[in-house]
Amino acid sequence: MDYEKLYDVAEVELWYKANRPPENSPRIQSSADAYKLFLRVWDDKTLDFSEEFKVIYLNRRGRVLGVASVSKGGYSSTVVDPKVVFAGALKARASAIILGHNHPSGAISPSELDKELTKQLVKGGKFLNLPIQDHIIVTRNAYYSFADELLL
Repeated sequence: MDYEKLYDVAEVELWYKANRPPENSPRIQSSADAYKLFLRVWDDKTLDFSEEFKVIYLNRRGRVLGVASVSKGGYSSTVVDPKVVFAGALKARASAIILGHNHPSGAISPSELDKELTKQLVKGGKFLNLPIQDHIIVTRNAYYSFADELLL
């Protein structure tokens, strides 16, 4: 057996670089705050064109640690890998997560797939002690909050 090859493995690096102290980051205190942040970071040219899934990572005080784009899809759907959602949270040392995706159609009602994905991510968050605080459906003129509708 070639023992040198046995230990020739890829190195995994875990890092997170904040570009400002958390106390200088916005605080998310409501679904309206989350919606406003999502609108600010969304590419205005694609909001009505293709579905995208983003995640806000929060510290214990509700301050934004970062926003990640998790997936981009077509006009009516996008595939979300829970591993990517939680990998970002772990890298950022987040204490909570807010999910968000847009509906290019402008409809704010969640689909059954939206509800099922949310349930899966809430379950994973509980296992990792990373609560999902909300899931916001973003459109240009309105939003839907799973938390406000007591669906979390």
